[in-house]
Amino acid sequence: MRDVLPEIEVWRQGGKKVALATIVKVWGSAPRPLGSKMAISDAGDMAGSVSGGCVEGAVFEEAQGVLADSEPRLVHYGVTDEQAWAVGLSCGGQIEVFIEPVEG
Repeated sequence: MRDVLPEIEVWRQGGKKVALATIVKVWGSAPRPLGSKMAISDAGDMAGSVSGGCVEGAVFEEAQGVLADSEPRLVHYGVTDEQAWAVGLSCGGQIEVFIEPVEG
């Protein structure tokens, strides 16, 4: 959290809404460890990482939905035969990411 907290504070002071994405479950090999965080603002700012670039774009899109409706989401990313050419983790692992609005 320390790696994204300064950006979150600046964004919130600037009147931006912010969502926080956190890896809450890891199966197999994953590029970032359990607990890794990424902050996303409603203005398109990003700080931190949950996958080293593999799924950040998809997490960004989910976060925009969280910011729009203020409803947290739990999303799953991994590689299956159907997903091999879509969003997924190239390392073959799987992660669950909890995305929530930052309040107060």
